[in-house]
This record gives sequence, structure tokens and C-alpha cells, in this order.
Amino acid sequence: MLVLEDGRVFHGRSFGAPGETFGEAVFNTGMTGYQETLTDPSYHRQIVAMTAPHIGNTGINDDDPESGRVWVAGYVVREPARIPSNWRSQRSLDDELRAQGVVGIAISGTRALTRHLRERGAMRAAISTVELDPATLTQRVLDSPKMSGSALAQEVTTSEPYTVHPPQGATPQFRVAAVDLGIKAMTPQRLAERGCEVTVLPASVTAEEILAYRPDGVFFSNGPGDPATAETAVAAMRGVLDAGTPLFGICFGNQILGRALGLGTYKLRFGHRGVNQPVRDVHTKRVHITSHNHGFAVDAPTDGPFDTPYGRAEVSHIDLNDNVVEGLRLLDRPAFSVQYHPEAAAGPHDAAELFDAFCALMAEHRDSA
Repeated sequence: MLVLEDGRVFHGRSFGAPGETFGEAVFNTGMTGYQETLTDPSYHRQIVAMTAPHIGNTGINDDDPESGRVWVAGYVVREPARIPSNWRSQRSLDDELRAQGVVGIAISGTRALTRHLRERGAMRAAISTVELDPATLTQRVLDSPKMSGSALAQEVTTSEPYTVHPPQGATPQFRVAAVDLGIKAMTPQRLAERGCEVTVLPASVTAEEILAYRPDGVFFSNGPGDPATAETAVAAMRGVLDAGTPLFGICFGNQILGRALGLGTYKLRFGHRGVNQPVRDVHTKRVHITSHNHGFAVDAPTDGPFDTPYGRAEVSHIDLNDNVVEGLRLLDRPAFSVQYHPEAAAGPHDAAELFDAFCALMAEHRDSA
């Protein structure tokens, strides 16, 4: 049984591990990349419903995970594949969920669930094979924590720094300090492919500790939770901005930049989650199809440059579905961010050039220095 906090109930059959789980119910519109979704730390404490009707067709392998474990709190699908069929598959999705203790449910009404969340907004929910009384389970859902006000980055970050080197022993061109707020494995890999030696640091890191690495640039990653609770990351970013070191943030990192500039953030009604979000570059008018996973957004003026404690800034990208701010750019300092995922795992590669832009920014800053 799947129960939402407003009392809506969906019945289905158990998929993955038996038991019960609580989290925020959201939906993902991607037709591919379910393994990357499951292992994305940004989905921590969320029950993810897939809108694609068949999930599990390609099984699970050990090459595509974005972290060392499945992070979703629960999983909702319409029709799980009975037999995975792919030459890279090493086991079934059902077996993987069972092995990692992830509770799921297969329901025929994923379309109805998605429409409900679009109309009413993302909300707390539970999946249970244990408690089957809807009223009792609904009350327990109402007693569970909300996503607003939740500080979750510290629960998903690395415990110790580690380094990702350029491939095949290539000489590093840039040193990047990456603050792990829930980083996906593909992100430092994409930077390493461009000649960066990436040192990934815990979310609790301070600006002084970051700058002690003498990085050519600093990266702030994606991650879960409410950005209004991330005072440590905001303070660290302000220290980097004060130092004038090139800075690049994605997703949660974009929201952290917004708050570091004195802007507000707010919770979206149902968020953006999938690999098909159209985003327009304000200057070039070019539209990228992009990969998203966020439930919060930056509140910034979109009618032109605005003043911040670090000089002028502007909104650089806009979501064409709902006009949500999708990027920020400082005009007087070397810093920019986007709300989406240019590493695109899984997803389109339209925005991969943003990593090139970050490398160009670091090279320009180093030359000028």
C-alpha cells in the first residue's frame, strides 16, 4: 500500500524489499537512467515514482551507479520488468532493491499518482507491506518530517576527502576543489576528462580549508534538502567569492550561490525531475534539453542585472516550462551556476559544454593573475 499525507491510497504488489518506508513522494519523467536515479544522493529521503511504464528492462550493473548505494527512500513503478535484457546487466532491479533493503511497490495507477502530485504538490508518503490500515499509516505519514527545513547534505556527503585524477596518467591542467553536498560520481569524472585533478571535500568544509588546497577553481555540487538550512555551505561559498577564486555550482550549488548573493530560495510545488527539461540561455537564446533533480529554486529578478554584495549578477538561464530560474552569473567576479545537471547521467549532453566554460574561466583567471 502507498499512502499520501492527504489520505490518497494506492494499492499494488510489493516490489523490492518488503517492509515500510517514509519520505517525500515525487515523480521522475525520465524514460531511461533509472539506475542513476536510484543512486543519486539528491533523492535521499524521497519516494520516487517513475512515469515511464516499464522499469528494470536493462537490469543493474556495477558501472553506472552515481554513488556507492541506493539513496531513494522508496520506489514506485507501474510494470517492473520480469526478465532484464541487456548485455551489461549483472542482476535484476528487484534483486538489487531487495539486497539494499529498498521498499518498493508496483501499481497500475502511476499516471493517476503523477497527476495527483502535479495538482496537489509533492507531499509526504509511505509504502508499507506491514501496516495495511490506511488511517493508521496516514497518521504516521503526518508525523514524519517534511522536506522543507530538512538539512540533509551532511547525511550524504563523503566522510573524508578523496581525489579523482585525469585519465591515463595525464598531467593535470587545473586543480579543482569540489564540495560534496551529494555529488554524483560522473561530475568529477567529467572534470577529470578535461584535465582537472578534482579533490572532493566533505560538506562541512570551511572556506579556509578549501582555499588551503590552492585550487584553480571551486565546485559546489548537487544535493538533497532545503538550501535554507545550508548555512555552512553558504559561508564557505562566500569565503571563496571573497577570495576571487573561480566558482561553479550545479543544482544545490546553484541554490547555495543564490543564498550567498543574498537571494531567497523557495520550494517548488512538485519540482523538476527527469531528463527532458527545456532550458533557455538568456543571452544566446539557445535551448538545451537538460537533466534535472530539484525541489527548490532561487528567487531572483529575471528582468536584467541586479546588485549583490559581490557586484552585479544576472539570471543566465530560464526553464521554459515554468520560468523557474535555472542559472546565475556574476558579472564582476568569476562565478556562475546552473540548476540542472551538465554531467547528464543519465540524460542528454546538451549542457556538457558548461564544464568547458568552467575550465576556460579557470584558465582566464590564472592568466590574468
